[in-house]
Amino acid sequence: MKVLGIMGSPRVKGNSDILLSRALAGAKEAGAHVEKIILGRKHISGCKDCKKCNKTGLCVINDDMMEIQEKILAAGAIIHSSPVYFWSMTAQMKAYLDRWCVFFDADWNWQKAYASQMRGKRIGLITLCGDTNVHAADSIVHSFKSAVKMTKMNWLGAVMASALGKGEIAANETALQQAFALGEKAAAF
Repeated sequence: MKVLGIMGSPRVKGNSDILLSRALAGAKEAGAHVEKIILGRKHISGCKDCKKCNKTGLCVINDDMMEIQEKILAAGAIIHSSPVYFWSMTAQMKAYLDRWCVFFDADWNWQKAYASQMRGKRIGLITLCGDTNVHAADSIVHSFKSAVKMTKMNWLGAVMASALGKGEIAANETALQQAFALGEKAAAF
């Protein structure tokens, strides 16, 4: 079992990274092979909506998303982590998620070449916001839950936490435990 962590924050070693690392530690302890991708260190262009991938299953944009796509296909579970930027996910996470179009045909069915690897994949989410009301991240949760529902993947749940200063989340034992449990669930599901 492979659990892939996708870190959407441009701030390495910040709150989103700390919780994602904790989730991956939970997955590893549960016996999974883990890998973390830091989107801010990758070159990922936004989707051009050219629709060529709907016919071929291949994106015309030659960037780091091609490598990430292979890792997505190989993983049994993916845990995404993004802070809230202006009531939504970061630009890095949005560009990455939009490029998932490559997995679908024009009718939003899995491409035949990818269907067996994508159907039933497990998806989890970690969100952080500076607001004391963690529901400031509801739009991010909605985006991921809607994608999972549409594609009949398996929703592992979301860890929603509040932290403002860099590294502040490390003192939130509840959030750390929830992230660890999400990782365990990703590996054991």
